[in-house]
Formats: sequence, C-alpha cells, structure tokens
Amino acid sequence: MLQLTPDILIRAYAAGVFPMAESADDPELFWVDPRRRGILPLDAFHVPRRLRRVVRRRIFEIRCDSAFEEIIRACGEASEKRPNTWINDEIVRLYTALFARGAAHTVECWRNGKVVGGLYGLSLGAVFFGESMFSRETDASKVALVHLVARLRLGGFRLLDTQFLTPHLARFGGIEISRARYHRMLAEALCYRGIFSSTLPDCSGGDPLAVLQSSKFTS
Repeated sequence: MLQLTPDILIRAYAAGVFPMAESADDPELFWVDPRRRGILPLDAFHVPRRLRRVVRRRIFEIRCDSAFEEIIRACGEASEKRPNTWINDEIVRLYTALFARGAAHTVECWRNGKVVGGLYGLSLGAVFFGESMFSRETDASKVALVHLVARLRLGGFRLLDTQFLTPHLARFGGIEISRARYHRMLAEALCYRGIFSSTLPDCSGGDPLAVLQSSKFTS
C-alpha cells in the first residue's frame, strides 16, 4: 500500500479530493470527492444573535497554531454525540506534518489554561479546507468558527470548504453545491493566495465581529 505524504495530500486537495478513514481504529485511508459539496460562503457568513453575545463576552482565550496535535486528537475523540470518528493515527501524522510546513492551522479556545474547543484545517492558495472541530464547553467550537471566518476574510481567502453540509453549518450560512461547481470555485480560488493570521488587527480590538462587520475586510 502506498504511504501517503504531505505532498500527495496537497495535490489531492488541489484536485478536489480529501482522505478519510472508516473509523479511528482503521489504519487505512480512502479518497472522497462528494457529489454534493458543503461550503460556507465567506461573504454570507451568519452569526446568530445569541452567539454574538457569547463572542463579545470573551469567555475564551483564542489562540491559533499553538497546540496543533492536541487539537486534532481532540477532534478525533469519541463522544456521546459522535461515537465514531474518522480521524486515525495516519490522519494525525499527515496533518501534523502539514502543520510543520505551515500549511495547516488551528483556531483554539482556551479557558483556565486548558483547551476547551477548537478546529483545524488546511490552507492552500486562497482556500481553507475545514477538517473538524470539537467542544468540551458550550459554544467553544462555534466561537472558534467565528474567529476562523474573521481571519479568512481578513487574509483574502475566497473559499471555505466544509466538505459536507450539516444542520450546524447551515445555521451559519453553509450551503451545498454540485461537484462541478465546487471544482470551478476551487480552481479559481487556487489562483490566489490567502494569508492566515494568528491575530486580529489592532483596529478591531481583537473582536472578530468587528472584522466581519467592516466593509474593508469583506471578500
């Protein structure tokens, strides 16, 4: 069996496919190219009113790229709501290697010195491929998503790929598009370069909502 490398993975994403495992215990991976693709339009991102209040309270400390392996392993943990996950050791190995190359990123929610939620994904061109998220405290992954979108808007990203559309993502404005349309959008976005920033600009006061509301940062 051919062992995947970070370079193979990057070429696969550029072609519109991504790897998954049947379960966390399955050592093998398979390629996925969904007939219907989930995306979250960056210019139509919706933050529910209640979540806006949570974000403004700043109950979580937000960090980026400070605990990549901890985040990806937390995303792979089984829970009551998600008893089976697709993140196996091979996924951890590959994406940790991509992180070391600056191609993968995390947005992390910390509280009392502990990671309580977050997400990770791959950055390529002006595309961010969102891989997975988790919460150990209420709203932690949602706050991380708000911070992610603010950074993508700020950095000139053109496409946020969520792979599949879930009811959770639909509440934020996520939509489902055809494979053909996705591949067209992907090819166009790969012609540009997005910059993932670990911090928000001083003029925003570190508030992702200020970034999202500012026409200056609208994609």
